[in-house]
Amino acid sequence: MQLVIGNKNYSSWSMRPWVLLKAFDIPFSERKLRFDFTPGSSFYQAMAEVTPAAKVPVLLDDDGFAVWDTLAITETIADRHPELAIWPRDARQRARARSLCAEMHAGFGSLRGLCPMNIEADLSAVGQRLLASEPKLRADLARMQAAWEEALAASGGPFLFGAFSAADAYFAPVVMRITRYGLPMSEPCQRYLAAMQAHPAVAAWVADALAEQDFIADDEPYRVSGGPQGQLR
Repeated sequence: MQLVIGNKNYSSWSMRPWVLLKAFDIPFSERKLRFDFTPGSSFYQAMAEVTPAAKVPVLLDDDGFAVWDTLAITETIADRHPELAIWPRDARQRARARSLCAEMHAGFGSLRGLCPMNIEADLSAVGQRLLASEPKLRADLARMQAAWEEALAASGGPFLFGAFSAADAYFAPVVMRITRYGLPMSEPCQRYLAAMQAHPAVAAWVADALAEQDFIADDEPYRVSGGPQGQLR
């Protein structure tokens, strides 16, 4: 299999299947396309060759058959590897894990829109400004905290359903957002954030993101220059 992704520093959607495949030691090759949202750019030309959706991530078979959208990719991986606990084995836990992933997929618009993933940056000052002015962001965080606390209390942690699963891979970009924007969470959620950042698959993605050193202005709404010390707007 080949996974087509965008820049690791910014591409929250790409992070999910990449971390999932790494966490379960599933062999795959990686094709990274540099984000360039100019009409007719090489990014769009390359994407048009693999999927009509023209968005990353995309999972490709050896024969070029494409699966796009992170939920579809996750389910495809689970279908191909029934021997692995991609989703929790217990039917109710599995249903709850899928519910949480679907909720993340379709919701939390303020968290995703106001706090785009930017792994290399310290945006805690931005996070404090946003918390003070954006009630919908505060509501998203409260719902996220409640969902995580419920799952962690039921499973005993350290991950949402005990062992690392697709649900954790799905929330990996949220962990990046919360930590980089310095957003407050409860003690149980802080422990979860720490466990996620320490997971080898998540740590590997972060290391690659930090090594990119590729400032893309379209993905930097809060900084006017590149690098971790870039000036904030």
